[in-house]
Amino acid sequence: MDGSSDILIRDAGADDAVAIAKILHESFAEYESLYTREGFTATTPNAGQVTERMREGPIWVALHQGEAVGTVAAVRKERSVYMRGMAVLPTARGLRVGSRLLEHVESWSCNEECARLFLSTTPFLSSAIRLYERQGFRRVKEQPQHLFGTPLFTMEKEIRRKI
Repeated sequence: MDGSSDILIRDAGADDAVAIAKILHESFAEYESLYTREGFTATTPNAGQVTERMREGPIWVALHQGEAVGTVAAVRKERSVYMRGMAVLPTARGLRVGSRLLEHVESWSCNEECARLFLSTTPFLSSAIRLYERQGFRRVKEQPQHLFGTPLFTMEKEIRRKI
């Protein structure tokens, strides 16, 4: 058993902001030296900033044995959904938390009658990029971007409403 059946994904509330900020920080800490200081700060918002993000769109938290181990957020932009703040604690990697979170966002997006998911990522997050590719995301051809000097690129996935 891969443990994915033990994963519960639920809507995050204000009471989850501290746990979400912790997940984001712990998940990206090993890559901190690859970010600019400002880029890392933007990638790992504090609890107050997480609460602000909740006003922009839904945030979900993944629980394993009752513990918050992953998170993802979505912002609707017309018929597209921008996915951000996806993170899984290092101790929960291999439990398919990331796949389950992606599937959850896609299902929500279909229910919202959106046609496209997109996200920004950094070239050094190779495990995350492989996960996105396995889930059907493809890199968008565009000019290089950056997050306060940290390189970024966009990936997208066309989605279809399930009948």
